[in-house]
Amino acid sequence: MLIKEREFLAGKKIGGREPFFLIAGPCVIESRDMLKRVCETMKKLSEELGILYIFKSSFDKANRSSHDSKRGPGMEEGLRDLESIRKEFGVPVLTDIHEREQVKAVSQVVDVLQIPAFLSRQTDLLQACAESGKWVNVKKGQFMAPQDAAKIADKIKACGSDKYLVTERGVSFGYNNLVFDPRSPEIIHEMDIPFVFDGTHSTQLPGAGKESGGDRRFAPVLMRAAVASGLEGIFMEVHPDPPSAWSDSSNQYYLDQAPELLRGLYKIDRLVKTQIFAG
Repeated sequence: MLIKEREFLAGKKIGGREPFFLIAGPCVIESRDMLKRVCETMKKLSEELGILYIFKSSFDKANRSSHDSKRGPGMEEGLRDLESIRKEFGVPVLTDIHEREQVKAVSQVVDVLQIPAFLSRQTDLLQACAESGKWVNVKKGQFMAPQDAAKIADKIKACGSDKYLVTERGVSFGYNNLVFDPRSPEIIHEMDIPFVFDGTHSTQLPGAGKESGGDRRFAPVLMRAAVASGLEGIFMEVHPDPPSAWSDSSNQYYLDQAPELLRGLYKIDRLVKTQIFAG
């Protein structure tokens, strides 16, 4: 089961037979030059595949495991960097929102406001984002079941908006581990909610040591499983040199390896949706 086709960003549609869109970029803004390098590669690939590309990066990673971890350049400088990418490459951009007070300034620059997983139940924040008129991508908390996505959607719809996405990034299972339930896309689709799969954060090992760990080698496996289940979007963090990244160094995907992976995922997407709509 897939959602009904609907209008999305940049004249593109999602749902039904439409191919997945891609949200990709480095976890946190480290430098404008690095942002350009990532965006150029991912935009070129997306144009090759004929899919919508949304650039992502965070100006502040507020939910770090340690108080002395690098968080990013802050909102003012970060928004200048994101606006530069949006203008130079002509792509929509996405970034995280942590507080209601950030919504007004951030919504003037970006196309999609993202709610981090640990804030996915914060009603005031969700509704402030909805009232901005922008698309809202809500990372479903690791503590939430797929059925709980209905409550996320209801809060946003109560503000008169239907511009929302729900992103799956795994659920807590035991200690310092996340598990992706492949039933999740079907359950969320039954509520006619656009489903996005976060293929890199799903490989995290949260809270393992001073910094959250991860194992990026499982990202392709999880992403292939999610695409085979049927989805509207893929989210992945990519970096030219993940081991040196300021954040999520264990699970960000290598930029030079992303094209091969995404070409394969696109083929799976086309096969699955062709079969779903056959006859």
